Amino acid sequence: MTAARRLAAILAADVAGYSRLMGEDEAGTARAVREHRDAARPIVANHGGRIVKTTGDGLLLEFPSVVAAVECAIALQKLMVERNNGTPEAKRIVYRIGVNLGDVLIEGDDILGDGVNIAARLEGLCQPGGVLISGTAYDHVRGKIDVHFVDLGDQDLKNVVRPVRVYALNTGSEILPAEPSAFETGRRGPPRLSIVVLPFANIGGDPEQDHFVDGVTESLTTDLSRIRGAVVIARNTAFTYKGKALDAKTIGRELNVRYVLEGSVQRGGNRMRVNVQLIDAETGSHLWAERFDKPLVDLFDMQDEIVARLAGALNAQLVAAEARRAEQAPNPDSMDLYFQGMAWLNKGAAPKNVAQARTFYERALAADPDNVDALIGSAIADAIEGSFSFVTDPAVAFAAAEAKLAKALYWSPTMRSAI
Repeated sequence: MTAARRLAAILAADVAGYSRLMGEDEAGTARAVREHRDAARPIVANHGGRIVKTTGDGLLLEFPSVVAAVECAIALQKLMVERNNGTPEAKRIVYRIGVNLGDVLIEGDDILGDGVNIAARLEGLCQPGGVLISGTAYDHVRGKIDVHFVDLGDQDLKNVVRPVRVYALNTGSEILPAEPSAFETGRRGPPRLSIVVLPFANIGGDPEQDHFVDGVTESLTTDLSRIRGAVVIARNTAFTYKGKALDAKTIGRELNVRYVLEGSVQRGGNRMRVNVQLIDAETGSHLWAERFDKPLVDLFDMQDEIVARLAGALNAQLVAAEARRAEQAPNPDSMDLYFQGMAWLNKGAAPKNVAQARTFYERALAADPDNVDALIGSAIADAIEGSFSFVTDPAVAFAAAEAKLAKALYWSPTMRSAI
């Protein structure tokens, strides 16, 4: 009989420094933990959560919605701050919380599996008073919760086969360590394809044009987030920089992104001009700039056209920028090689370009046989060679492309969960 499974949002919490607290005052600590837990129950219920089980200092909660789980985590940390007000720091009950969205195995009222394990590992790595969420959870909550997320990069979690992308929430209740955290020492800098679209400037200041300007910013943020592997800062976070005179390097450090996109919109008579600049947030140098100057017709049609053209151009520009970085890497990894392959394909369907792209994709797969992106890129190279008859037998190229795509679909977690 096959065990029942379901997709669930899991919240794991424990008390920071619990062993020390129990050693100093066992009865008082047990009572305080119980009282805090009882105070948290209404918050969990209001967010549709279910208490799966409790341990001495821990909680395991299940939610049907990951947005509700993250909102509950934030509410719990705010509650703890309120309840700890006036309590000596050494006696405070402070939670660490991890949230994940994943597949769980059901055993009666209990839930098991990697989905639970990842939430528990995130909780164990979390700073006291903080909230960590997995990349899977982040993909579902970004843009839906008005909170600042900090990308901590890929993290190796104990007993979890592959690295997990981790995001921290700035809830205002974190207790920052005096020494660098495990994340800071293990981070590899801003993630690849990470970008923030700053609110476009309304040149001229016409308030009637604000909705169009903000609409371009929001739509572009949405379109860029569809780029596979891209890390795009949420609209709510980006708009906190509206009107602030900060340079791209400062913003890049604060948001932990590699690229900053800024722009302006200016209306003159019956024409609309849009200027955009893509900036390297680490060096402050301009990587790409473009200007759109069009007759003023239907604003929504114009907005759609501008956003579509920008998103398409930016996709290619970001890949090219990552490829340039990869060329300078002393020990390029699988994704470095993948971006170099993509950059060659973007140069056009010429035999040399496709051959160079294939070389990089093969090297990427040799470095990491599970690199789905490189496998798809290799399949695209096969398809191009078959379509343009760059090879003696196009049918063989098409068959190779089909086999690779079938394998990629099987590997892809997103596709597997949809089947």
